[in-house]
Amino acid sequence: MPHSAYFKQSCRLCPRLAHFLDDVKQKHPDYHALPVAPFGDPNARLLIVGLAPGMHGANASGRPFTGDYAGLLLYKALYDFGFSNQLESTSLTDGLQLTNCRITNAVKCLPPQNKPTGDEIKQCNPYLAAEIKTLPKNAVILALGNIAHQAVLRAYGLKATAAKFGHHTLYDLPDGNKLVSSYHCSRYNVQTKRLNMEMLAAVFADIKDLLA
Repeated sequence: MPHSAYFKQSCRLCPRLAHFLDDVKQKHPDYHALPVAPFGDPNARLLIVGLAPGMHGANASGRPFTGDYAGLLLYKALYDFGFSNQLESTSLTDGLQLTNCRITNAVKCLPPQNKPTGDEIKQCNPYLAAEIKTLPKNAVILALGNIAHQAVLRAYGLKATAAKFGHHTLYDLPDGNKLVSSYHCSRYNVQTKRLNMEMLAAVFADIKDLLA
């Protein structure tokens, strides 16, 4: 179970999100429908930051990027590059284990229409900042999408203009960690050909080199 300093399953600091999750739980009683905990190796040198749980993915399963389209590419890349013992992530009881990798989100609760507000992103940021502080030296943070990229900068107390978001970009963080950014592996980005498996694999190849 994640360290309580950087995650609270009982958090209801964002009223809109808390009430939305209450409604979702009524409609889908078997869904997790709570803040979604980080998942993976507690001593990992790679921290992957996504946007927020998906309605029928992490919000349902209780594990980041599990049960939805976005997880297909991500977990395949993690398996291909030796961070995971399995090709797919299907449920909390599937036996999946991550090695030297942990996955979290910029916003821990499912937002309506997958769009958290600026205030909600800010409200959740201390959890991300606390989690980043637990990383060992010379860690790599992979931000999937611009909101995750901006959330990492905010967690470091940096201005949004400190590093421009782009696919397959690298930024040296003040503590010696590296921020690698990528387009999000969402269904939309894959279907519009903004991102494909080869592009994501190239990002992970560089991450492996940085961690070597």
